[in-house]
Amino acid sequence: MDSLLEMKGIVKKFGDVKALNNVSISISPGKALSLCGENGSGKSTLMKVLCGIYPYGDYEGDIYFANELLKSKNIKDTESKGISIIHQELALVKNMSVMDNIFLGNEISQYGLTNENEMYIRAKKILSQVQLDIDPDTIVGELGLGQQQLVEIAKALNKNVRLLILDEPTACLTEKETDVLLALIQDLKEHNIACIYISHKLNEVKAISDHICVIRDGEHIGTRDAKEMSEDDIITMMVGREITSLYPHDAHPIGEELLRVENLTAWHYVNTHIKRVNNASFHLCQGEILGVAGLVGSGRTEMVQCIFGAYAGKFNGKFYLNNRLVQHKDCASAINNGIFMVPEDRKRHGIVPIMGVDKNITLSSLKNYSIKRIMINEPLEETIIERSIKELKVKTSSPDLAIGRLSGGNQQKAILAKALLLNPKILILDEPTRGIDVGAKYEIYKLINELAKKGVGIIVISSELPEVLGISDRILVMHQGKIKGNLINQNLTQEKVMEVALKE
Repeated sequence: MDSLLEMKGIVKKFGDVKALNNVSISISPGKALSLCGENGSGKSTLMKVLCGIYPYGDYEGDIYFANELLKSKNIKDTESKGISIIHQELALVKNMSVMDNIFLGNEISQYGLTNENEMYIRAKKILSQVQLDIDPDTIVGELGLGQQQLVEIAKALNKNVRLLILDEPTACLTEKETDVLLALIQDLKEHNIACIYISHKLNEVKAISDHICVIRDGEHIGTRDAKEMSEDDIITMMVGREITSLYPHDAHPIGEELLRVENLTAWHYVNTHIKRVNNASFHLCQGEILGVAGLVGSGRTEMVQCIFGAYAGKFNGKFYLNNRLVQHKDCASAINNGIFMVPEDRKRHGIVPIMGVDKNITLSSLKNYSIKRIMINEPLEETIIERSIKELKVKTSSPDLAIGRLSGGNQQKAILAKALLLNPKILILDEPTRGIDVGAKYEIYKLINELAKKGVGIIVISSELPEVLGISDRILVMHQGKIKGNLINQNLTQEKVMEVALKE
């Protein structure tokens, strides 16, 4: 069979807006096709068309799978054909066992009763296929994200998958977990399973792909052999222009000390004997970009949550702003002192999904648009919203569109717009570019530089060492809750940062 899947001339409209315009792709058995494009380019929409989330008749064009015209009414129809999708937000029931998740909706039964023994044996076999050595009766919520990702793939294999779609599968994984996942995908290809891979991490795209397809603004820009394309080639096709340096780092003056943290210790909010942050002390200056590096679980997020008054557990330590001792019992008091934090989990902590883009942007600064704290000055609010959307280049069909319907990158831009309306003195960015395309990353890096030039002190946490090295003036290195290094970013390498993190 030359092609397992062919999507021909797909057009998908939302009202008068064309999310997809005459897009065509194809993939053969045992091959991996990567879909690349900026946030909002139409990648996820195309996959929703393929999987039946947008049913036959809701779009124009034809889909052929195994030489048969696909007329799916729902995702169940496509799963029965052997098409399975793993979304960026995993669709697992956390309080159920691994086995129950694998067989959910596909239970092995006889005479109306589920055959637990046969399901257990089959689950054990499938888990060994994905190199996951756990008991099938393990509760999913007890697993790490990397293991949960493998459970999702096990679910797909149980449905006799022929085409596996992975949407940003490594966005929340460690480097080791990512290596395991990429090796598994290679193994699936060797067993003649086709894969469509969506990721903004171009090194992964290059490592895993046979072909690379680029979509921009709903248009199919081109599909090329992965071996013939460099990462710079992919970026140029994605954004429509060449980006000579991904990390624009203009010179900016660094002023006097703005924030000082002394002897900060934070305990786990459940296991109160465990220290998540252990006696951390550091400072931040005006106009300084302070990077925080370290392995996942090193205490980076907990440390900045304490500063912002958002940590759920017990902590103590001293915070000084402009040499003045302050206490942040909650986020509101931190905001009043000129500190704002863009959280790591934007969907859980950064947005109200059912509210409009407009209301999300002004949510933290409503008092600035109120008349005597009684009613909102709507014309003023609308003007500010329009300006913010334009300045941050938030792609939305309407300001009042529910923000949960935007791509991850555009949600992040809206959160940054919300932060900027508060004119913060200190801006904390926790994984600000996770799951965001190269073009949007570049815009965020430029924004960080512009804020630093204006004297804003910025703390950036990132699991991507090239990013930390690319944008920071100074880097704090954390490991197991402790600050192991305070490094001026001059001729630093990834190897040096990791050496400092892991030294005894």
